[in-house]
Amino acid sequence: MSRLLVLSANSAWNLVNFRRGLIRALLTGGYSIVALVPPDDANSGLEQMGISVRTVPMSPRGISPLSDLRLLLSYKKHFKDLRPAAFLGFTAKPNIYGSIAARRRRIPVIANVTGLGTGFLSGRMLEFVQSRLYRIALADATKVLFHNPEDRDLFLSNGLVKAARSEVIPGSGVDLEYFDVRPSAGNVEPVFLFIGRFLKDKGIVEFVEAARQVKKERPGVRLRALGSAEFHPRSVPAELVAQWQQEGVVEFLGSTDDVRPFIAQADCVVLPSYREGLPRALLEASAMAKAVIGSDVPGCRHVVDEEVTGFLCAPRSAPSLASVMIRFANLSPDRRVSMGLEARRRAERQFGEQRVIKSYIAALGTMLPEPRSNDNGLVL
Repeated sequence: MSRLLVLSANSAWNLVNFRRGLIRALLTGGYSIVALVPPDDANSGLEQMGISVRTVPMSPRGISPLSDLRLLLSYKKHFKDLRPAAFLGFTAKPNIYGSIAARRRRIPVIANVTGLGTGFLSGRMLEFVQSRLYRIALADATKVLFHNPEDRDLFLSNGLVKAARSEVIPGSGVDLEYFDVRPSAGNVEPVFLFIGRFLKDKGIVEFVEAARQVKKERPGVRLRALGSAEFHPRSVPAELVAQWQQEGVVEFLGSTDDVRPFIAQADCVVLPSYREGLPRALLEASAMAKAVIGSDVPGCRHVVDEEVTGFLCAPRSAPSLASVMIRFANLSPDRRVSMGLEARRRAERQFGEQRVIKSYIAALGTMLPEPRSNDNGLVL
């Protein structure tokens, strides 16, 4: 029986940064892997991990019938050539067009709905189109994995997936050794850190507006933003980011391949997103024993334990965000540290990477021989 798996995401960077542990486990377990991704700077990173890379003509932004048809035909060609044992899709376009192509060749599918994305936040027409495509793509999927129960419930209520074939997993998991404990130093004036792409949906506008309010009440507080604007329909204009930089209320740090040094310097990581699957920024911050603030929306509310590991603010509300940031700043340094340590304990209980890997191995086990495991039951 073939043990070749095809993995696909909207970027090689996504697989390198979010699926490294899963890929390592699958390779060690005896599977071979081909990645179908658009060309980007991280392609070589996948090859260094020991998997083959083939490129597909995927534009991660928006829906274009002609370009998406080219993508579908490309998936069909690769599946005909490769004849894989299973297809694992991550992000919307691979889940949709990769799954449709796999279905035509009777290739088992494991789809990972990492979040609802722009399609479900941009208006009813785009949501309608994307929902119809999901209904077609996932009709015969072997397993559909969701990152929070509310996304799963939405797909079930709209008839997009079958309940018996769907499951909620804790996101892509977090490597608890790589993101090790770095408790806050107990600063009198805390450091807040926003981590994310500068998209409106991530709440960067609300973060900057809230920062202005926080600075008026607590001038010594530091507010930092890690990320950058990018080509995207909902990206904040570069000119506006330049104005924010000149204003100086928020310190803009640019982008990085390693967020750990920046999280280590923070007391609290903030993500006022409009909706998430399960936000990596808050998971990684929790693993490093930092308090977290997020919006009271699907995804964020499943990471933040109110008043235990951090605080939730009203979505799309800069005043609400400012209020909870000031509330955190008014806590004693010891209380902030203990809140971060509680976040780490919760990450250990619920968000460890091995839990996620086991879900994939179990799903693959219904169609393929399972990879080996050690005496502790962890994937090798």
